[in-house]
Amino acid sequence: MIRVLEEQRARDYYARAFGLEVSDRYDFPDFTLIYLRDPASPFELELTVNKGRDTPYDLGDGYGHIAFVVDDVEAEHARHRREGFTVTDLKTLKHGEDVLARFFFATDPDGYKIEVIQRGGRFA
Repeated sequence: MIRVLEEQRARDYYARAFGLEVSDRYDFPDFTLIYLRDPASPFELELTVNKGRDTPYDLGDGYGHIAFVVDDVEAEHARHRREGFTVTDLKTLKHGEDVLARFFFATDPDGYKIEVIQRGGRFA
């Protein structure tokens, strides 16, 4: 679960960036819960929108994030840039001479970091 300031902005981002669709939405007097998922996966991301909040959340200094595994990380990186999303440069993580991962981080509208990793090896 992540807390977001604006429901539509968050939904639009996750749909465009990662193909996530609303699977459920529950409106309560003080908050709304929105569940997003990729139709091909049981994974869900829960968005919580607290009503009446008008200031961004303090994300703290912890390092937690979600990750998406993709078939072509270079193509996804280029697509994210074309869409105008905030992304880091592509990176390669090695252990000795072995490539463990090729990846980049995207930043959603609320400042959360999302890792996008090339499918293969450890991330098959």
